[in-house]
Amino acid sequence: MLELRNISKRFGDKQILSDFNLTIHEGKILAIVGPSGGGKTTLLRMLAGLEKIDSGEVFYDGESLALDELSKRQLLGFVFQDFQLFPHLSVLENLTISPVKMNGVPQEEANMKARALLERLGLAEHEDAFPYSLSGGQKQRVALARAMMIDPEIIGYDEPTSALDPALRLEVEKLILQNKELGMTQIVVTHDLTFAENIADELLTFEPK
Repeated sequence: MLELRNISKRFGDKQILSDFNLTIHEGKILAIVGPSGGGKTTLLRMLAGLEKIDSGEVFYDGESLALDELSKRQLLGFVFQDFQLFPHLSVLENLTISPVKMNGVPQEEANMKARALLERLGLAEHEDAFPYSLSGGQKQRVALARAMMIDPEIIGYDEPTSALDPALRLEVEKLILQNKELGMTQIVVTHDLTFAENIADELLTFEPK
């Protein structure tokens, strides 16, 4: 279980979050909906350690986590809105570059793990492909596999359907629900209320301050 207590975040003069509290139970899907500028993506980025939390407390399974060590704790694997795949790297290399370069994982071990994830996500035949040759849905799955390479406690998706047509949106819905069946805790940031209602155990609405 993830618990946030009195989380605050400010960018310059703009208060993004103020004394924000949230509890996410293990294996559940939380959808955060609302227009741009409400702090939805910032919340995900803070949990991934990509953005600093100004003040507050974060607990995971009752353990207090140091706010400045969330990136090392690898609490949340982040699936970026535009996927942010490296165009000059193959699918396999996109998955392994961070564990090998940043975390010191041996290349062969990273390759084995990446291939197992690609197999699970139906991408085994695409390990040598480059991002430009993939469909939107395939890129989404590569981005998810990359997020899962760090064995995060939680997967966070930023607007996962924003660039997808209706058929691919259904594919992403199915993928998120399959992950739930595997016991994954997931946070989905979206402005698409219908999509959110289709997947979520809990809905949270953010309004711009």
